[in-house]
Amino acid sequence: MSSEVASASPKIPRTIWALGLVSLFTDMGSEMVHSLLPVLLAGVLGASALTIGLIEGAAEALVLVIKVFSGYLSDAIGRRKPLVLLGYGLAAAVKPLFPLADSAATVATARLLDRFGKGIRGAPRDALVGDLAPAEIRGACFGLRQSMDTVGAVVGPLLAVGLMWLFANNIQTVLWFAVIPGILAVLLLLKVPEPKDAQHRPARVPLSREGLAGLGAAFWRLAALGALISLARFSEAFLVLRASHQGLPLTFIPLVLVVMSVVYTLTAYPAGRLSDSISRPALLAIGMAVLVAADVALALANGYVFLFVGIALWGLHMGLTQGILATMIADVAPKAHRGTAFGVFNLLSGGALLVTSGLAGWLWDQYSPSAAFWMGASVAVMAVVASLHFSSRTLKAANR
Repeated sequence: MSSEVASASPKIPRTIWALGLVSLFTDMGSEMVHSLLPVLLAGVLGASALTIGLIEGAAEALVLVIKVFSGYLSDAIGRRKPLVLLGYGLAAAVKPLFPLADSAATVATARLLDRFGKGIRGAPRDALVGDLAPAEIRGACFGLRQSMDTVGAVVGPLLAVGLMWLFANNIQTVLWFAVIPGILAVLLLLKVPEPKDAQHRPARVPLSREGLAGLGAAFWRLAALGALISLARFSEAFLVLRASHQGLPLTFIPLVLVVMSVVYTLTAYPAGRLSDSISRPALLAIGMAVLVAADVALALANGYVFLFVGIALWGLHMGLTQGILATMIADVAPKAHRGTAFGVFNLLSGGALLVTSGLAGWLWDQYSPSAAFWMGASVAVMAVVASLHFSSRTLKAANR
């Protein structure tokens, strides 16, 4: 019976596969940078943990703020691809700034510009996936794109490890190689047509209280849950710092994100497929419970075993939550305003991420690295409870 159901399921559209490949190449370059950036800031440029936390928090918050306007604009003009192309192009263009940086301020500028590009492309791309994904396999489509994105996050740090060994730990030289995947991603995206059925008649949702109310009560409940989840998950830069604090040799520091991303890659697509047949909020709660375990392991780490157990669990939590959250947004948002919904959701999550990354850096500097992870575990427990209270009926009633 299950094989008959599987054979009757729609196929994942080619455009989603293509967007997944673009994400793969872009994330390859970004994670080459991201895996070395905390060490560059702390070890070479002398930045504090608080400074790194604020840079990372501000960078990720900028992504999510910009998504509001790019998502809204994609709804207003009825097209997604031009904004997606602009965002990926900007991210590729600023990559050379990282190896050229000679101060924390320059790195912060480059990081913000890189994330600005991500913000431009993020909501239109996610809305395009939601537009193209058949409702029966929506979770699988989001999970596939997320998984392919994370393959790049595995390959990028692995390349960084090999290049760090080859160039005797010369970080600036290695960072130059991060430019290449971004160029490949843009060239691939240029050849991807925007399907006619992905275009909509322009439909504006005024960015006012009255206009945003049209997104619906179910959306706003989900947005509040997403903000709480973001408060529980600060920047992965702190995983890199934790590994450095535990004495992991500089050459192998990028393996931190490799381990996290391998687990993320292996679980994102299966979790998405599973969410098409069981409760998405229940899977979300499980994912946040895994984050609690990850934070506890990282707080208690006194050597490499607990360190990498915590890192692997962090990747598992990402696989169980990120694609599912995106799917849930597509479930509850009106189709004509899906880009705006993704943008607003990410704005709220971005503010929460900035707060929690700054707080984690402060706790790290003032008390200990463990204190930052104990804080994360405490908030993650609250997110587990909130996820369990988010009714699957809400998603089904709002599913369009």
